[in-house]
Amino acid sequence: MDRILAETYPDAAAELDFTNAFECLVVTVVSAQTTDRRVNAASPALFAAYPTPQAMAAAPREHLEQLLGPLGFFRAKTDSLLKLSQALVESYDGEVPARLDDLVKLPGVGRKTANVVLGNAFGLPGITVDTHFGRLARRFGWTEETDPVKVEHAVAALFPKRDWTMLSHHLIWHGRRRCHAKKPACGACPIAKLCPSFGAGPTDPIEAEKLVTTQGPA
Repeated sequence: MDRILAETYPDAAAELDFTNAFECLVVTVVSAQTTDRRVNAASPALFAAYPTPQAMAAAPREHLEQLLGPLGFFRAKTDSLLKLSQALVESYDGEVPARLDDLVKLPGVGRKTANVVLGNAFGLPGITVDTHFGRLARRFGWTEETDPVKVEHAVAALFPKRDWTMLSHHLIWHGRRRCHAKKPACGACPIAKLCPSFGAGPTDPIEAEKLVTTQGPA
């Protein structure tokens, strides 16, 4: 199934824009409860003003809130970024650590965010269990777990470690473009014959094709 999804989405990658580990960490943290497109629109001004943990740790709260305003929950996100940046400066000399155990100790960073950073900023294998990944893992019959950590461990046992990061991209892209939560495009799915949940959405190819999107959510 993963091989077919890899062929279907050859460009699968993180849909948040970043140029280094710090930017990857920040955009992933602030992407909660908003869209990648909004984060990508706001991040250039954010990093132009505060390109390093040292700069962001010293940022005036009011200005940071202004920059994060379009993302919603800007006060809470401002708190998260100030505490996160301060922790990086105080505990890691302003460098983003490349170990899961260290990343999850940072304010506002859970396993999902940590695995995004490990896989996409450091090239270290990590499984990112967001809502799409968890939903598809259950639909595919890979696990019945609903807790993200248990889903991560269950799926990790099925795949070689080297595949974890790209597996995450494949499932997330498929979940955003075809295997939607409420109405999956079953009739236009490349792995329909292998999926135990085939029929959860329209099976007619023409009707299903109308549900397919070419990009992730706006």
